[in-house]
Amino acid sequence: MTNVFRCLIAALAICAALATPSRVGAEGVLVFAAASLKTALDSIAEAFEAQGGHSVTVSYAASSVLARQIQLGAPADIFISANVEWMDVLEQDGLLDPVSRVDLVGNQLALIGAAGSERAEIGPDFNLPERLHGGYLSMALVDAVPAGIYGKSALQSLGLWDGVQGQIAQADNVRAALALVAAGAAPLGVVYRSDALAEDRVSLVGVFPAEAHAPIVYPASLILDSKPEAEAFLAYLQSEAATAEFLRQGFTLPGR
Repeated sequence: MTNVFRCLIAALAICAALATPSRVGAEGVLVFAAASLKTALDSIAEAFEAQGGHSVTVSYAASSVLARQIQLGAPADIFISANVEWMDVLEQDGLLDPVSRVDLVGNQLALIGAAGSERAEIGPDFNLPERLHGGYLSMALVDAVPAGIYGKSALQSLGLWDGVQGQIAQADNVRAALALVAAGAAPLGVVYRSDALAEDRVSLVGVFPAEAHAPIVYPASLILDSKPEAEAFLAYLQSEAATAEFLRQGFTLPGR
């Protein structure tokens, strides 16, 4: 998959340039993090600062976009990806401190609908087209963004992809896919379980079987030549307090 990801990085150059974080020049630790981490990571960063830690600025976007920004020289101190492939690309390019790399958390893939949607078991017998009622299935970019890649893989594994591939509304990142369902623009969406719990306007319809897609892992790493204070925040992200907050927000322990 790495070769595919390298080809996609080139295609994302323009998108990456347009999505440069507005607070790149901020002092303190600059974290580039997958969009799905926003609710939990904002809370964790606030707690870290409240304990007297250095200020933390987090730029959220699709992991693919953030990886390209780092390749182009964006001054990130820490990168947290929503899958291992984008982290692998940066490590192979010599842009990470490989000793610092750690699998931070995991997640589950979920199908969401409008608030109050009926629950269902997601499997080969699930009638996804019927539940769409002629509408669109909101997903992150299915060939570039981790949530979209996991989602497409799961739908293919369950034999559901062919029936809905003409009804996919692709968004730039998983939080944008979540927003489409929350706004009523799409009846259903494929996001992470943590995203479903972060938005009151949607309900969890069901969770995809773990065996239907690759394990969802969020690796984190210091960027080479990052600020010295970044190491303290990366350590805090692995603390009991931070782990408890991740779990409260719907994430899982790595590999579970």
